[in-house]
Amino acid sequence: MLLEPPPKPIGEKRIAFRDLDWQSFKQIQQLLTERTRARFIYDDGVLEITTSLERHERYARLIERFILILVVELGMKLKTMGSTTLDREDLLKSAEPDNGYYIQNYALVADHEINLERDPAPDLVVEVDITHTDINKNRLYASMGVSEFWRFNGQEWKILCLVDGVYVERDRSPTFPLVAKTDLYQFLEAALLDEVSAEVNFRQWMKQQQ
Repeated sequence: MLLEPPPKPIGEKRIAFRDLDWQSFKQIQQLLTERTRARFIYDDGVLEITTSLERHERYARLIERFILILVVELGMKLKTMGSTTLDREDLLKSAEPDNGYYIQNYALVADHEINLERDPAPDLVVEVDITHTDINKNRLYASMGVSEFWRFNGQEWKILCLVDGVYVERDRSPTFPLVAKTDLYQFLEAALLDEVSAEVNFRQWMKQQQ
């Protein structure tokens, strides 16, 4: 008797359109933004529209909490961008990440609204992709100049750092070298059961490391 493999977890619903010019993409984005809570990512003619499900949202929000705890406990500065649209018409690329942050470049952008024609890209971008995506996000964010890119697929956390225009995977984040991958995994495991106690315990652990 052959057993069917367990179904793959679903974190997002996606629909993709191809061969769209920039103007058509922006028209669709404007029209659907008024009617949906979907996120849009555009890469040189390919538009992917994503609707997040509970599994995706929980991980995205918990990873954001993990980052905020690190920033506070380490005494760092932060400008949170959330899913703010990052448009680069000159590159024919646009993204609405799960989370984006200015940390190293905080002082350059703290006092005004971001304009990527003159401001740097966020220092750190986070994407949760549990369901397959047709967009090559590594190439997209690298071309935008995002220096650190975190990807999480529900099981594995990849820390990607920009080196000579391409991403290289690292074992630790250069922004938060104090923490290892196991620290995020443990935090997520605990937070899925009890978010409040997970935060309290992680803050205590952070204080002990300094």
